[in-house]
Amino acid sequence: MSVPYETAAYEPPESPESPEEHLARLLGRTLNSFELPDETIRQLDCALAHDSSLHSAHYSSGLHRATYRHTWLLADGSAVTLWELVHNTVPGSDTQHEVYADDEELRAATARLPLPPDAPDLELPAMVELAAFPEPRHEYVPDDSADHARRLLRRAENPDPPGDELATLLLRTAFAHEITQAFGRPHRPARPGPSCSLYEHAFLLTDGQEISLWEVEHTATPDGRHMCEVYATEDAARDAMERRAGTLG
Repeated sequence: MSVPYETAAYEPPESPESPEEHLARLLGRTLNSFELPDETIRQLDCALAHDSSLHSAHYSSGLHRATYRHTWLLADGSAVTLWELVHNTVPGSDTQHEVYADDEELRAATARLPLPPDAPDLELPAMVELAAFPEPRHEYVPDDSADHARRLLRRAENPDPPGDELATLLLRTAFAHEITQAFGRPHRPARPGPSCSLYEHAFLLTDGQEISLWEVEHTATPDGRHMCEVYATEDAARDAMERRAGTLG
């Protein structure tokens, strides 16, 4: 049994950030950015490209901690890395952002939190591959993400939604998520009429895994109402959009 479609206001993602913009946003949200060495900041002012990735995550009894690695490629071919620590272990459970230029400082900061420390060493791989125009990383928001997954799956009206195993995993272990509109092959006619859009619902699990559900939202229905279809892969979602494209045409 399907449930009425829940209308949500989605904001389209901005263009990929430049290295300078990414650095400014990172420093703007961290509480201790003033502690970074001036020489490091001067180096990053001339960076050619950047890359960000989730290194580790932990969730326990309402507390969470995530570590991100931000790496910039410099003109001389070298790379500079900053480590971002995100947690809600302070009184009031507000999310805090901290940044460190040294992995030893990061370990010390992590050890002060009332959560288990990271097990693996935080060493950079021998080769750091950076794209000139990297894809923006997900910026997860700790929230009632399991409930978000539940509501998304409930409003799916396609006959082949994600399987029970994936749904159970999300409902049990998702603790942060992000919603973005996906582009690539949009199917929106120039004239007024039915529309079709694709959204990625990215979830962060307690073991550090990242899983996405892909939502196709369209109005190619007999009465013009909004319809939601949810798929486990982007390819399956885009195939569904191609099928809807024929309807829209």
